[in-house]
Amino acid sequence: MALQTTVEQAEGRVPVTIVALDGELDATTYEGVIETVRGIYAAGGRYLLLDLTGLSFLSSSGLVALHSSLRLMRGEAPPDPEYGWAALRAIGDEVDSGTVQTNVQLCGTQDGVQKVLYRTGLGVLFPSHPDRAAAIAAF
Repeated sequence: MALQTTVEQAEGRVPVTIVALDGELDATTYEGVIETVRGIYAAGGRYLLLDLTGLSFLSSSGLVALHSSLRLMRGEAPPDPEYGWAALRAIGDEVDSGTVQTNVQLCGTQDGVQKVLYRTGLGVLFPSHPDRAAAIAAF
């Protein structure tokens, strides 16, 4: 299933950009997510909510997209996905640092996707909420 991406704005204590992902985040779709987040940051967005309610599959490339989103929203360059394992090692280094950030948060994560996030350790880097309202209130 192709990935559908929608972008919306919400107001909480801070302006939040919501990117809803519907479908599969894999090797054929991850670069589009990275470019979407790059554009959000370039336009001045600093708080990002990734709504994963409709995300049915998350591959290792999808993990790279999520980690890249985190780095982009901190004003850092993401790892180059062309270097494959180096991008995955960068995720491991970030997980090992144990730093939980708050400017990128998740909501609506389905069980299968949640398992992938926690088995890889990436889940601990992202505050996660059951729905949009709870996430927006947490920013």
